[in-house]
Amino acid sequence: MKIDGGITGLAGAAARARVLEGDGYDAAWAGELNQDPFLPLAVAAEVTDRIELGTSIAVALARSPMTLAYTADDLQRHSGGRLLLGLGSQVRAHVVRRYSMPWGRPAAQLREFVLALRTIWSSWQDGTPLDFQGEYYRHTLMPPDFVPPRHDFGPPRVLLAGVGELMTRTAGEVADGFLCHGYTTARWIRERTLPALREGRERAGATMDGFEVANTPFIVTGTDQEMEAALPVLRARIAFYASTPAYRGVFELHGWGDLNQELTALSKAGRWPEMAGLVTDEMVDAFAIVARPDVLPVRVAERFGGLLTRITFTPPAGLARDAAADLVERLRACC
Repeated sequence: MKIDGGITGLAGAAARARVLEGDGYDAAWAGELNQDPFLPLAVAAEVTDRIELGTSIAVALARSPMTLAYTADDLQRHSGGRLLLGLGSQVRAHVVRRYSMPWGRPAAQLREFVLALRTIWSSWQDGTPLDFQGEYYRHTLMPPDFVPPRHDFGPPRVLLAGVGELMTRTAGEVADGFLCHGYTTARWIRERTLPALREGRERAGATMDGFEVANTPFIVTGTDQEMEAALPVLRARIAFYASTPAYRGVFELHGWGDLNQELTALSKAGRWPEMAGLVTDEMVDAFAIVARPDVLPVRVAERFGGLLTRITFTPPAGLARDAAADLVERLRACC
């Protein structure tokens, strides 16, 4: 299993990327939460040689396939072929109300988005006339002056994020990998995610060989005091995601569907402080690994061995750098 790390913020991106590469991580990921996900990776590409550089995620439906094709091609060239293009749809409220973009059928639209990307990249690489005409996107104009300089690295690998089975099947069909939502359980991955991915791969006439299945699991580690202090934050995080109707299936699989509806109602009423108190120890155990650093690698292997090809993990802030690097190596060895 590959062990990845995260980059947060543009100002510290170079220093963080150097640390990740020096400590033996396999990739550095930057997400689109309150930052642009591509700018930190451009900085990271300047100061690293080995680690892969990924977006986890960039919001596809807030962009045009053409604009994203240029950005991804630039980063693929700039990094020497190390880009992992992680894309997600986001949910309707954010796409419509935050990004002011149209909302359709997200799985179908994201499928078409990826196919449009591949058509654009192929046109640039092979010199074939650009002709993509779908339900959501049409790209039929590509004058020679607008074709980027060719390179020998090929298109970046595309990974799609999702929770539901329809989006997961779509990822299996058109992508090179799948980004599990952090709000997931080993049972959900085993019983819902992997079967849906295999079905999508079969539709594409492909197998799971070489297909990435990545996750950023909820992990609480450190000293006993640090873990105790982190648990209320973890409960609030689980409650927040559980209140999202689009993620209801995960709770329902475990028999907690009624609580999911209660959390949704509380969130709509703005009663956020009450929600974390409804997350039981059983739920914490299902969604998170809470373990000291000395036993963490074994716990990760027990839960995700054979299910994932890579995880993103951030050691506790109080852990010395040499100890953090050692923990990364032990995680890789166990998994």
